[in-house]
Amino acid sequence: MIPQTTLLRDTSGSEHRVDATREELRVEGSLVRADVQSNGAIRLEDGRTHLAWAAISGDSRWVFIDGEVFVFESGRPSARRRRTSTAQGSLTAPMPATVRQVVVSPGARVQQGDVLLVLEAMKMELPVRAPGDGTVTTVRCRQGELVQAGQELIELEP
Repeated sequence: MIPQTTLLRDTSGSEHRVDATREELRVEGSLVRADVQSNGAIRLEDGRTHLAWAAISGDSRWVFIDGEVFVFESGRPSARRRRTSTAQGSLTAPMPATVRQVVVSPGARVQQGDVLLVLEAMKMELPVRAPGDGTVTTVRCRQGELVQAGQELIELEP
């Protein structure tokens, strides 16, 4: 069977090739076993076991795996598009969620990967991490607030 190929572009602009048939799934050429669980999670095995959840809206794919949120834009290899953000240096909510914890305040220095705040959606905690080193300039949400997809949460400057 000929695999269906999709390119996923993450928020940093890196592209990841995914080839899927009914029999197998390959990410960047590596075989990954995927089984849908009764609770809606997807069990992934690539030498290690991971639980993942996914949400789709238009060309955007949100993947929640091992406590991290990954946002991808899908497209065929022949139909590449550049993703634009609403504001340079801002972090937005990937989906409607409740703010469970705000970890940083304006003026805080953060490093790539630091948890800035924690959202809750679909009964999962979703840490929002710094995409790079920088300084928090604005926090636009507070604990307990319901935020909508695309809403600016935190602004960072390098």
